[in-house]
Amino acid sequence: MTELPRTDFKKTYRQVYAARATPTLVDVPELTMLAVDGVGDPEGPAYRQVVEALYGVAYTLRFGLKNAGVLEYPVMPLEGLWWSPGLRDGSTADRSAWHYTMMIMQPPQVTADLVADAVAGAGRKRPSAALDRVELRTLAEGPSAQILHVGPFSEEPATLDRLMAFIGERGLRMHGKHHEIYLSDHRRTAPEKLRTILRYPVLPPVGG
Repeated sequence: MTELPRTDFKKTYRQVYAARATPTLVDVPELTMLAVDGVGDPEGPAYRQVVEALYGVAYTLRFGLKNAGVLEYPVMPLEGLWWSPGLRDGSTADRSAWHYTMMIMQPPQVTADLVADAVAGAGRKRPSAALDRVELRTLAEGPSAQILHVGPFSEEPATLDRLMAFIGERGLRMHGKHHEIYLSDHRRTAPEKLRTILRYPVLPPVGG
């Protein structure tokens, strides 16, 4: 029996899915994502349904590609784009008004038809209204500034301050949305050990 090729996309895209505690610039390639849009408190039930739907489809796709003899790979980390007035300044914003797009990066072999089949398969195992909102999209961020935050989400503002200072010192301009990549499972990891990549796409200085 021929052994399936196994790809760890965290290693393939090491510059995207690894970061340091000091800010750095990275060039993020265009990536294929499972994505779901939503609004509301990330501690609320609607958000949990979104995350469960994403993982349900992601694992269905993984096992489908493996069973079809196409590819074997670990499911990638959960990611989120976040935006809301005041969000960048910390946790003072009304969390019920937070907008998000939650995502899980996918191999290039994943197509919209495979996603539709995986949504149906995941729904048979665990029905959820959020499954109907799972889409396949591309994310193209390009040049970006990022930093690794270690610790609880509530302490992110201090790390973001260092990232903002790094961007400002170089005359760069932020564009796009606040991007977080969750390298740790917050359900199984102590808050002080959580590892989260914080990222902003950037533009060169005006006239640069």
